[in-house]
Amino acid sequence: MQLLCWLAVMPAVAADYTNETLHYDVVYQWGFIWKHAADAKLAIRKTSTGYFSLLTGRTRSWAEKIYPTRDTLKCSMNDKMQPLLYENIVHEKTYYARDVVKFQYNYSHTSAHCTRYRKDKEPETVDLSAACQAYDMVSVFYMLRGLNFDTMTKNKPVTTIIFSGKQKEQLTIRYLGVEKVKLRDGSKHQAHRITFKFTRDNGKKSSDDIDAWLSTDAQRIPLLLVGKLPIGEIKCYYKNNN
Repeated sequence: MQLLCWLAVMPAVAADYTNETLHYDVVYQWGFIWKHAADAKLAIRKTSTGYFSLLTGRTRSWAEKIYPTRDTLKCSMNDKMQPLLYENIVHEKTYYARDVVKFQYNYSHTSAHCTRYRKDKEPETVDLSAACQAYDMVSVFYMLRGLNFDTMTKNKPVTTIIFSGKQKEQLTIRYLGVEKVKLRDGSKHQAHRITFKFTRDNGKKSSDDIDAWLSTDAQRIPLLLVGKLPIGEIKCYYKNNN
C-alpha cells in the first residue's frame, strides 16, 4: 500500500489539553473469564514550550505474584503537538528495557535518533526517518483525538508512521463510524470506532491489532481500547472518576 501522509494535514477538531488525567481499568478476558489485571493512567499538561504526556501502567496485587509489570511512556511535544522526545520504560519481572527517541524535523521530513538500553548490555543506537510527520505511541493518540471524523470516509484505510524503539512501523487506520460502547460501570456512550494495524516496511505484521472507541464529544476521550492476544484479549476501560 502506498504510504499516505494524509493524517498530518487532515482538518482537526480543537481540543484543550492544558491539564487532563484519564484513568483506565485493564481487563484480561478469555471466554467467560474476566480479570482486572492492571491499572493505567494517561496524563498531559501544558508546558512553557508545548506539552508533556505520561502514560503509566501497573499490574494489580493478584497479578504481581504471577508476572509483575510496570510500563512508563513519556512524551514531550511542541505547541503543535509534534513529538520531540519519547521515552519507553518497561519492567516485566526481571526484564528491563528503556528506549529514548529524539525527533527532528526538516520541512515535511521526520528523523529520529533512538538509544536503546537493556539490562547488562551496552546501549545501542538506531536512526529512523520518514518522508512525512511521524509519531510515537503516545503522541499518535493526541493526533487521532484531534481528527475531524466528519470528513473521513468509513472503512477507507489511511496510514501514518510510528517510531517505536528500534523500528519504524506503518500504522494503518480505518474509521468505522459511530457505535454505542458500554463501560465497566454499565454506562453507555456514543463513540467513534477506529481500528489500528501495525506493519513493517515489508508488510509483515509487527504488533497486535487494536480497536479503539473515542467519545463523540469535544474531548474525544478514548473510552475503550481492545487488543487481541494469542489467547483472549486485553480491554482498557475508561474510568470516570468525576
